[in-house]
Parts: sequence; structure tokens; C-alpha cells
Amino acid sequence: MANFENIKLDKGLYQTSKGFTAELEAADPSENYKGTSLEGLDAFERQLKRFNIRVSGPASDTIEKFFSTSDSAALFPEYVARAVRKGKEEADIIPLIIAARTSINAMDYRTITSAPTDEQKSLKPVEEGALIPETSINLQSNLVSLKKRGRMLIASYEAIRFQRLDVFTVMLKQIGAYIARQQLSDAVAVIKNGDGNDNPASSSSVETAGEISYSDLVNFWNSFDPYEMNTLIASPDMAAAVLKLPEMKDSYAGLNFHATGNIVTPLGAKLLKSSAVESGTVIGLDKGCALELVEAGGILTEYDKLIDRQLERAAITEISGFAKIFTDASKLLTV
Repeated sequence: MANFENIKLDKGLYQTSKGFTAELEAADPSENYKGTSLEGLDAFERQLKRFNIRVSGPASDTIEKFFSTSDSAALFPEYVARAVRKGKEEADIIPLIIAARTSINAMDYRTITSAPTDEQKSLKPVEEGALIPETSINLQSNLVSLKKRGRMLIASYEAIRFQRLDVFTVMLKQIGAYIARQQLSDAVAVIKNGDGNDNPASSSSVETAGEISYSDLVNFWNSFDPYEMNTLIASPDMAAAVLKLPEMKDSYAGLNFHATGNIVTPLGAKLLKSSAVESGTVIGLDKGCALELVEAGGILTEYDKLIDRQLERAAITEISGFAKIFTDASKLLTV
């Protein structure tokens, strides 16, 4: 039965391992609303409907609307977390460079590794009665380093209570964008220096110091065998240098870039530009083999402060780290 209008909302929904949304869904399953006007809304969105809180559009409500009752006030931290998460997703290129995403409920994580030799990578015919070649998978020696990234939300309730939620959402989304950029810096550092298990990326240089050529890209691409160089992360100066290469200026590529803004893909690799990469550096990787993202808890808010309107110093954070899967699946090209 649909009972979203009768659910008691309080801080306790945030204090479980499952999290607010999961607890709310357990108490008010979305499957109960199939074929109704509320189909397509999740449990949180149905609560916004219950209290008639509009969080977007020119007719959005003010922040004060969340605090009209003690029950509706309990929705405010989840609104904040969702807005931050949306901003992070919009600015995030990490999904384009990771092979796996692991969620944990701890601060310690030890990943696995496999370092086959060239001989082990080749699957030769096995004669009758002979031993089948082995591939060893082992735990890494050191733990993955997880880092807390976030921002402190500093604003008095009196100063923002009449602010429209539509504009406040923009501010929160920017916090998410900051977190995304910091996490990308962490990912680049792990690719370059390793994850603490003696696995830094190998580095090669261009033929002519200070200049990158199409020949350099071809040699870099060729060095990945048996992996596939399908993603490039370049510093802004190197991204521009690659796009200015004569081989990147064919008519179709130029028209596509001018019409859509989609960057040319050198040698079939997706080109990503980021200031997290050191000037004069291009990172190549096999997206399907190189990197694992480890997350602990997702976007976290100080829900008690937000519910009690103590916004003066309320932290919004996310804990994450990165681990290498196959060391040779990511490499550096320095110019």
C-alpha cells in the first residue's frame, strides 16, 4: 500500500549503514506506485511531493520551506547531498578512466593484483598431459590510501532562509564540481606514482624535446601492446598541441569539432583535457584495465547540523581512493 504521507522522518534514517534513501525506500517501496501518478519518483521525491517542496524551476520554494515541520526538515540533508552529487556527476570525468568502482563500509581496503610476464600473457597450445600455464592473483602488500575530499558549508540560516532553492542548488553543485576535480587529481597521482605498492607508470619521451609529433603518438600507442591505448588525459597545453597536429586537421574531424565541440580522438583514443595533469605530460591508459575507484559512503553531510539549521559550519565530504589493476595499462609521455 502507498503510505508515503504517513512515514515518520527523523535523524535516525541517516544513522544506519544503508543510508537515508535506502531506509526510506525500504519503508516506502517505489514498486507500490506502478501505474499511479507517482510512478517514476523515488521515495525521497515522493516526500518532496508530500510537503509540496519545489526544488527547481523559477517557482522553486525558499530554503525556509524545508523547515516548516520537523519531518520536512529531515529531508534537507538529503537534498543537499543530491545537489552536490549532481554537480559532481556533471563535472566528473573519472567514469571515463576507471575500469571498476568498489564501494566499501570501512577506511581500509587492500586490492588484488596480477603481474603476468610476457611468457604468461601468451596462451600457447597445451600438449596432452602437460601442465596448463598459471596466472597468479595476489593481494597487494599495502592498503589503498583513501582521502576525504569536501567543502565546509558556511552560511547562517537567517542569511539564506529566503533564498530560492533553484539558486542554492547551483551553489551546492559547484561544491560537487570541486570534489570531482580533487578526486581526478588523486587519480592522476596514483597513475603516475603508483598506489603505494611499487607500481608507478613507466614514462617515455618524445623524439624532439619540447615538441610532440604524430610519430610520438604512434610510438606511444604501439608501446601498450597487449593492452589498448583507448584513453588519453592531457594537460591543457598538450591537449592543444595534439589538436594542432597536421594529422588532426582533416576536414571531417574539423567539422565535427566545430559543430559539436567533441574533441578529435587521436588513434581512436578518447582525449580528455585536465589541469590535474602536469604541464608537458600526456597520460595514456587502457580504461578497461588500469584503475579501480574505491569509495566509502558516497557524499556525506553533517545531517544533524543541517536538520537543526546549524549551517554556520556544516561539512560536505566524500571519501575515496584509487588503486592500480594492471601496472602496464597506464603510461606517461613527457614532452
